[in-house]
Amino acid sequence: MASPAVDDYLKTIYHHTEWQSERITPSQLAAELGLAPSSVTEMVQKLAAQGLVTHRPYGPISLSAEGEHRAASIIRRHRLIETWLVSEFGYAWDEVHDEAEVLEHAVSDRLLEGIDERLGRPRFDPHGDAIPDAAGDVHREAFVLLAAAVPGHSGRVLRVSDRDPELLRAVEAAGVAVGAEVTVTDAATLVVAGADVALPPAAADAVWLSA
Repeated sequence: MASPAVDDYLKTIYHHTEWQSERITPSQLAAELGLAPSSVTEMVQKLAAQGLVTHRPYGPISLSAEGEHRAASIIRRHRLIETWLVSEFGYAWDEVHDEAEVLEHAVSDRLLEGIDERLGRPRFDPHGDAIPDAAGDVHREAFVLLAAAVPGHSGRVLRVSDRDPELLRAVEAAGVAVGAEVTVTDAATLVVAGADVALPPAAADAVWLSA
């Protein structure tokens, strides 16, 4: 079942548990993909028959070992391409997602390896998401969502979700970047380089810090 549609399902399931532990439900998967629940149910059954996911009727969905390996391979492509576009072509971090969605299905394994080598085998993409290695392994440190961080917590910005380009621009305009050392005042305010920085309310659920 090699197809962009299958890849999108596997990527979405993978993403859902990448920064939290709750497994995705069929209704959440349908909402994420913008598809009818009946269509999602049918595809999940096909993925289960192929051994790519495990699922019981009306229960949450998990990737099998094979499904996780395949999802990691696609995500590796996507994130390497995003990193390449920012590094080599001057794209901003809010511009790369849609381009990578197209290119990830077109880039050959040979070219992808060349991109990885040229970039120096990066471990993270411009948004702070871990890039799986060729074996599908990822390396992350302990993290906390900004919304769950207690006042006074200090750490580095590990990741900013790429879901909302407008929010990415707002976070960048506030001077908050991946790797920045920050101290939490509250879910909407950080101290960066000794100065208070106000963030949009949506940032509380879109910014992750080192724990």
